[in-house]
Amino acid sequence: MIDESLARLSDTFFTITVVVYSLAVVAFCAELAFGRPARERQLVAAGGASPADADALPEPPRARRLGAVAMLLTGAGLLTHAAVVVTRGLAADRLPWGNMYEFTTVVVLVAVVAYVVLAVRAPELRHIGLFVMGPVVVSMALIRMVLYVETGPLVAALRSWWLAVHVSTATLGFGIFFVSGIVSVLYLVQSRREDRAAAEGPLAPSLLDRLPSAAALDRTAHRTAVFGFPIWTFAVIAGAIWAESAWGRFWGWDPKETWAFIAWVVYAAYLHARTTSGWRGRPSAWVNVVGLAVMVFNLLYVNFVSTGLHSYGGVS
Repeated sequence: MIDESLARLSDTFFTITVVVYSLAVVAFCAELAFGRPARERQLVAAGGASPADADALPEPPRARRLGAVAMLLTGAGLLTHAAVVVTRGLAADRLPWGNMYEFTTVVVLVAVVAYVVLAVRAPELRHIGLFVMGPVVVSMALIRMVLYVETGPLVAALRSWWLAVHVSTATLGFGIFFVSGIVSVLYLVQSRREDRAAAEGPLAPSLLDRLPSAAALDRTAHRTAVFGFPIWTFAVIAGAIWAESAWGRFWGWDPKETWAFIAWVVYAAYLHARTTSGWRGRPSAWVNVVGLAVMVFNLLYVNFVSTGLHSYGGVS
């Protein structure tokens, strides 16, 4: 029995979340616009200081206030985002990740949580908020427009306690990799800019000057992936065990299984590349970006293009 009032409330919370996250994006944009002038970072670098010293320069008061507003809006959106998931689950009286709409909503929720944790633990990482929350808003809009389905019961294939184990860890791993991949993209852009500055001297002011140094971004992407990799590993193993229980075999090279394994291999290669001479820096960062692309392909390909035992995401 579906509680229609709670289902409508979940949809309302979703709309509120998109609006609040969008306001947070505007605030992050304003923070970067009024942030520390680019020439200050360049002067610090020219004086022989480390990138961390440049990142530690105090922000102008207006930028600090805008950054605080942006983080408050992100936190408020996080609460309404969680309310979307909770009310959806209560409305259907089940775990709220039984179709693509619910799964992707939870993935984006995990990504926002991961960003907030990073920003709290390392305040200089707050400046990547625009580049994380921008894709979050776009993702939420696409989820609502393309993947939305009415609240309903689980399909028979998902009525198992393994749903709580396998799918929950898959959402955690995906959400964490989402942030790691974005940070690697920022690292690639920032490292090229720093190389140009070293070769050509001070460059024209850019929003990139407000971001953490390339070295800090690289460390963040790596540490985030290190945290997400064992979670994804467990999700793949749990999925194999569930498959044996449901279909009588641990592995059948179903499209979803195949691409989940490919993603695991790519992230394993990334973590290995980060410790291998000649692959550190940009080459390994590109591997991490490929890993995120594989994760997104795996999410969308199975339900929109391929057919297989996992094609029950509620998308027609």
